[in-house]
Amino acid sequence: MAISGMTGFGRSDGAIAGRRWIWEVRSVNGRGLDFKVRLPGGFEALEPVARDAAAQRFKRGSIQATLTIARDAEAGGGASIDHAFVSKLLDAGAQYTAEGRVAPANWSDLLQVRGVLVFEETSEDVAETRAAIEASARAGIAPAFDALAAARAQEGRVLAAVLEGVIERVETLTAAAGGHAALAPPALAARLQERLAALAPDVVVDPLRLAQEAALLATKADVREELERLKAHAEEARALIRGPDAAGRRLDFLSQELNREANTVCSKSSDLALTRIGLDLKTAIDQFREQCANAE
Repeated sequence: MAISGMTGFGRSDGAIAGRRWIWEVRSVNGRGLDFKVRLPGGFEALEPVARDAAAQRFKRGSIQATLTIARDAEAGGGASIDHAFVSKLLDAGAQYTAEGRVAPANWSDLLQVRGVLVFEETSEDVAETRAAIEASARAGIAPAFDALAAARAQEGRVLAAVLEGVIERVETLTAAAGGHAALAPPALAARLQERLAALAPDVVVDPLRLAQEAALLATKADVREELERLKAHAEEARALIRGPDAAGRRLDFLSQELNREANTVCSKSSDLALTRIGLDLKTAIDQFREQCANAE
């Protein structure tokens, strides 16, 4: 199992006892695993089964599963509307709307309210027919969630390529920053000597004292530790991207660590070229963070 995305769609369907059922499962980004299910009245027993199917396959994402049941073209019965219940909802909604407490309801909103759609049978053996439909729909849960998992895996393959490209950019910039950092101590010493000469051209500066001051400035501007940590974080990110487990949360954490080190490089830099590299690093890391939000 490689890294997966969090958006996708899965579907399964079947027919039994003159009825056709359809499972539709949708997933979008989410910080944790948020699962919601919509079922026709009388089929509430399928909710824990669907919830378990989601928990077994996914770690993150906002997932919504919907089961619809309708009569086949050649059969009667199926899902119907509880008109009395709908009338009560409309009356209550009209009152709340008049008071300015809610917006007017539309038909799609009403259909999402549990109890509006009820199962209606024309068969004499209602319990047996309902049980057969429930068993058939239960068997369709796993295929629907498997299809969703496949869609999320496909998104993950694309996402992994994007993330690895950004990490490669971070490593390239880190290496370039290392080249500039190695030149920093002698450049600082030369710049310090130039400034002293400009400010006090007639003063003879003790070379030892000049070397001490230059060393102090170089220590404050030393970014080698930050660059080493940037390199280590980038290597860890690549391992997570290629690893078998869900890594979205850990990648998000690494993006924060990468950003912290890049900020420190910029704040310590006394070289314009190094500062520019640091800003490019921050841009690449921000892209990485945005993409991590799509990873499971």
